[in-house]
Amino acid sequence: MPLPVISVAQMREWEKTTWATGQTEAAVIQRVGEIIARRALQLTSGGDAILILAGKGHNGDDARCAREHLTDRRVEVVEVAEPKPVLENLEALLRPQPALVIDGLFGIGLNRSLDPEWSELIRRINAARLRVLSVDVPSGLDAETGQPHGGAIQAFITLTLGAPKRGLLEPSAWPFVGRLEVAPEIGLVPCPFTGDVNWTMPEDFANYPPTRAAASHKGSFGHLAIIAGSVGYHGAAVLTARGAQRARPGLITVFTQDVAYHAVASQLQSPMVQPLPADAKIAGDYTAFLIGPGLAAPELSPELMLAARRLWRDARVPVIVDASALDWLTSDPVPRNVIRVVTPHPGEAARMLKASVQQVQANRANALREVSRRFGHCWVALKGHQTLVGKDAAEIYVNPSGNPHLAQGGSGDLLAGYLSGLLAQPALQEDPLRAIRYAVWQHGAAANHLENCKPNWVIEDLAPVLGAISPGADQRPDAASQQ
Repeated sequence: MPLPVISVAQMREWEKTTWATGQTEAAVIQRVGEIIARRALQLTSGGDAILILAGKGHNGDDARCAREHLTDRRVEVVEVAEPKPVLENLEALLRPQPALVIDGLFGIGLNRSLDPEWSELIRRINAARLRVLSVDVPSGLDAETGQPHGGAIQAFITLTLGAPKRGLLEPSAWPFVGRLEVAPEIGLVPCPFTGDVNWTMPEDFANYPPTRAAASHKGSFGHLAIIAGSVGYHGAAVLTARGAQRARPGLITVFTQDVAYHAVASQLQSPMVQPLPADAKIAGDYTAFLIGPGLAAPELSPELMLAARRLWRDARVPVIVDASALDWLTSDPVPRNVIRVVTPHPGEAARMLKASVQQVQANRANALREVSRRFGHCWVALKGHQTLVGKDAAEIYVNPSGNPHLAQGGSGDLLAGYLSGLLAQPALQEDPLRAIRYAVWQHGAAANHLENCKPNWVIEDLAPVLGAISPGADQRPDAASQQ
């Protein structure tokens, strides 16, 4: 089940509800210590040095409890009740260059500015540029607002407990949070809260896509039409088709500009490739359309833009719009109960809203809802760090998978193709939200898998992995380092 993104007050209420059942804080702390240690072991190798900075609150207790489970590591626990003694000895503590620092200085209860000595301690820890695993929240960061209190630890990974706290998802928090991971099973009762923003868990995709019937044929799984590629951008059409193939619709046809036809057709086998008609009108029994990847050449015809708008406005089957074609959409109403999807990155979303990128990033959830509202109440995958999926009148889901190495040209083309290949299949059209969320998660999880086994991977390597990642596997980008 997805996890709600909660406030600090809700986290405290959740804890109180748990203690009322007879569960003890000590038992939860012990469980959290085991979880922290397991993650620390994955991030280090046998014989590595680990430095634990344990404050005087429960956050420090969690970090201390990890010590007994860190077998085959050289562990030093530093009690940090006050910053001054640690500052005086910090150079000696950091000189061995520990492979990992476990940050247990402050937890989610911090809501005031740090004293200068605390700020200096945090500054010097950050200056050492060591890998830091922060427990629940980077010390010094406000878990409610995402703002630092005069300084905050710059974590490599933040392992938050129970459920994500809303401040950790704020763009202002990203430089400190690093990679956000959630430890949901820490001994608390089931979360008593729901929310309109939720954190996707890999388990949400157990047994998805569903098993295909033995008597199926290619007509059972739809026919995707892709309108993509122009002179100088033929590779986008190829990558999009390869992404769609990994979703395994029954048929794929790529319509591309005459000038790009030979470059596209020569690189594809099972997808059919046709020159785009002069009037850009496409007739056929297609179960979904994808429009946009690689349609960036300046000489594109007005007929193509009009045809794209007509499909968006009138088609009874799913229409997915990506890349340059996002700029062609108008606010015309679309038929009720049809599937419409847009996949903008923040810059494209800003153009759709006639806003700045900074305005989009300042409140990504609101930007997603506004894009959806303006363009036919469509589904939106707002790409970027922690990609959001949702629409104006529905819950929004935060995607946890992926890593910075997805920031390569062609990444979005593969995602658009894979997503469209799923939505071309009639059986998967019954729950478009799940299909879109799965596509986004699988795209990021495939990148994590490649980062584990082939650190110099390129986007062309990503296509063969799409769809192959099991939701039950640990696909974090450093999971392979476990000894």
